[in-house]
Amino acid sequence: MKFLAITLIVHAPDPVTGIQKTTNERFREVIDNALLAEELGFDGFGVGERHERPFISSSPPVVLSHIAALTSRIRLFTAVTTLSLLDPVRAYEDYATLDHLSAGRLDLIIGKGNGTAQRELFHVTPEDQWHRNAETYELFRRIWRQDKVSASPRFRPELTDAEVWPRPLQQPIRVWHGSATSRESVDLAARYGDPLFSANVTHPIEPYAELIRHYRERWEHYGHDPAQAVVGAGTAGYYAARTSQEAIAAYRPVFEGHLAFQKQLGVEPVFATLEDFVERSSALIGSPQQVIDKVHRYHEQFGHSVLHLHADAGGLTQAQHRASLELFQSDIAPVLRRDIPDPPFPWTPVTAEPEPGPEPEPESVSAPAPAPAPTDR
Repeated sequence: MKFLAITLIVHAPDPVTGIQKTTNERFREVIDNALLAEELGFDGFGVGERHERPFISSSPPVVLSHIAALTSRIRLFTAVTTLSLLDPVRAYEDYATLDHLSAGRLDLIIGKGNGTAQRELFHVTPEDQWHRNAETYELFRRIWRQDKVSASPRFRPELTDAEVWPRPLQQPIRVWHGSATSRESVDLAARYGDPLFSANVTHPIEPYAELIRHYRERWEHYGHDPAQAVVGAGTAGYYAARTSQEAIAAYRPVFEGHLAFQKQLGVEPVFATLEDFVERSSALIGSPQQVIDKVHRYHEQFGHSVLHLHADAGGLTQAQHRASLELFQSDIAPVLRRDIPDPPFPWTPVTAEPEPGPEPEPESVSAPAPAPAPTDR
């Protein structure tokens, strides 16, 4: 099993202290959390994309490029890239560039996106959002794979033998389809033989398990090998301590702070008490063994091989946050890695084999070779 740390870069008051960091401090915190994730041995770090309050994650390629420059091993994820709001050509240019800058460590998780405000910002209607997501993805994947593309899409100007640069490093990039309850996203993923990432953060397990079953059914319907279907899943929260009593006591003010924020927004909470949240949500709160047991219970329903935790402290102190992640890597991850298989594809970059060039001329020993002439690039 592989493990990601993911942030949506929420910019809101701390649910416990009520203190809100500046925008600059919040971005610095994201970078520090990415460095911590690599230090502790996480397999990936993800940055969401939102274009409305209270998020400041409107530019994942920029954030991930900075993280790429400061890290060397961890894979970089978008979580999710809101393709329904984006031009596929511009999205390709950003992510192909990031693919090179990260030395092929990029994975995309795509989705239509949520939120009325960001949809209105980009003049996207609820009626056409699914169609935009599918059309943009189909054109994006063609641009990634083909040197020249001709197309007459509905939602952007046509392309005629269009060349889009730079050409990517990974051939092809791995694209996951993020979904909470959408059969449209699931069908798109299954049609193209792409992995699915279940949000799995808002409700009890049943609707997510049903959607994943539908994904596997559609996967086989489109003629793919069932053994190659890959599912990732999110978690609604995480905090582990040596005992369940210690974990519950530390997390209670965090939960109560989030509950108060929901009520302030007029949102009816799905889980009204911490005990219900721990029992019926995907949150992993408790002792290491309790966390392991819960992941196994979800795995029985999902068959997932990738799991994400929240990268942000989210109301915990930085000391609590780090200690909990350290405990995950020392006591929890090794057991889950042993018990649950990895995805059936390479986690390292997949690049095209370079075309063989002409044999080099033998070097002269009597005189230095002339300098190469400059070329336009």
